Formats: sequence, C-alpha cells, structure tokens
Amino acid sequence: MELKPGSRWKSAVCEAQMVVVRPPSTLGVLQCGGADVLPLTDPATPGGAVDEAHANGVLIGKRYTDEASGIEVLGAKPGKGSLAFDGRALTLKEAKPLPASD
Repeated sequence: MELKPGSRWKSAVCEAQMVVVRPPSTLGVLQCGGADVLPLTDPATPGGAVDEAHANGVLIGKRYTDEASGIEVLGAKPGKGSLAFDGRALTLKEAKPLPASD
C-alpha cells in the first residue's frame, strides 16, 4: 500500500473515505474500522462489521494524524469506523489557535 500525498482511500467496512495529506515516514498499513483501507477505485463495496474497538467514526473535513509515523489523513466522507495506522489509533488534529487581535 503506497500512501502518497493526494491518494484517495475508502474503508472496507463502512462508508468512510479519506485522502492522504502527509505520507508516513515508515512503511505501514492504514486501517479504518479495524480493516485495511482500499483504493477509492477498487470496485468492492463496504461490507462486514466495524470492529467495536475501532468505531469512533471519521468526520468529513477533519484531519487525523499519527505522531509516531507522521501520517496525516483528511476525512473526505464520514463513516462509522475510526482510523488507525499499523494498529495505532489516529488522533484528531486540533486547529492552531489564531493570534489575539486586541
């Protein structure tokens, strides 16, 4: 699985879709809902069940990161499964606070 910037992926177990913003610095597998993601062009439709341990969901327009690998992923379509990289849950990236204007 080559996770290049701009590459689009979809979950194998829910409706979530994502775009890689920053590739990982190490080899690994991007997962959603406890299953490996598929290229968006893959004709397979989502099936199976979302793993309960990976059911926090993907939100549209939100960025998810893994500090250890440096990967950053943007949610392009919401879904029930949550994102992970090599089994480590990705965390929601918080917006940088704007400077105060007095």
